[in-house]
Amino acid sequence: MIKNENSEKSDKEAKVLAQYIHMSVFKARRVIDQIRGRSYEETLMILELMPYRASYPILKLVYSAAANASNNMGLNEAYLYISKAEANGGTIMKKLRPRARGRSYLIKKTTCHIKIVLKEKNIYGWKKNRKIWDKK
Repeated sequence: MIKNENSEKSDKEAKVLAQYIHMSVFKARRVIDQIRGRSYEETLMILELMPYRASYPILKLVYSAAANASNNMGLNEAYLYISKAEANGGTIMKKLRPRARGRSYLIKKTTCHIKIVLKEKNIYGWKKNRKIWDKK
């Protein structure tokens, strides 16, 4: 399930939340730690070349957040960067596997929630509302 959260603040950001991904939190965090704080284009290159299975759902989330930022908010994809990326633990599905002598063995299938926030870089060094000669 993918939830899109968009806020109308002065500092525009595109948020994407994917819930109940069938993956360990630690495996997702290993990939997320590599992309946090990087630009959008650099993130796409890193995720496409990473050999981990966790990189594919995160790549889909980054694509979705960039599409929301460009279509819904009018932000330029060239100036986007990942301001926040986090992976939190979800519910644990439990199954019983039959074993010898009538016993059972518990199988735990972990899930995680991944949240990614994209913001636009301020390339000029001042706020967009101010004019060029106003350097306060």
